[in-house]
Formats: sequence, C-alpha cells, structure tokens
Amino acid sequence: MSSTPQSSDDRWDVQRRYIRIVQEHASGMVEFEFAVGEPGLFVEMVMPRAQFEDFCTTQGVQPTHGALPEQEQGSAEHEWDWSLRSARERHFRHEP
Repeated sequence: MSSTPQSSDDRWDVQRRYIRIVQEHASGMVEFEFAVGEPGLFVEMVMPRAQFEDFCTTQGVQPTHGALPEQEQGSAEHEWDWSLRSARERHFRHEP
C-alpha cells in the first residue's frame, strides 16, 4: 500500500510560482504581485529592475502583465478581490 498522495490539479503545489507586473516606474522600480501555489493569493512587492530579474530567475517564473480579473460584484470572492494598490488609489488619493 502506497502512502504517496495522488497527483491532483486542485492540490496546493508550492512548485508553481507566479509573477504579474503591475507597473514599471520611470525610476527603474518594478511593482509586481508574487504568488506561490495559487495565483489569487499573492503579496505585492516593489524592486529595482536588476533585483526583480534576479528574483524571477531564482523563483523560476516568467513575468506576466496585468492584474487578475475582478470577480463578479456581490460574489463571495468579490469581497476579497482587492489589493493595497487598489485600496490606496480608491481611498487615499483624495488628498488636496
């Protein structure tokens, strides 16, 4: 009897890594989202271009552009469909 778990697409796989470039700043900084195992659960990061490229190589990922598609308004997933960047732009940019 084998105790090795069966392979499944719905299993959390920490070998899968994702990077989405959100914005490339004129200063050379790259703003991006990084996820391990599940693209919808990510951290927001900012790095200089050279360090970002090293990070991508080390993590074994190919960068993509753009954020994840937003969930349908009123859905359970929509409640958690935000980032610090979107919150900052919507709520903290009303300063004079």
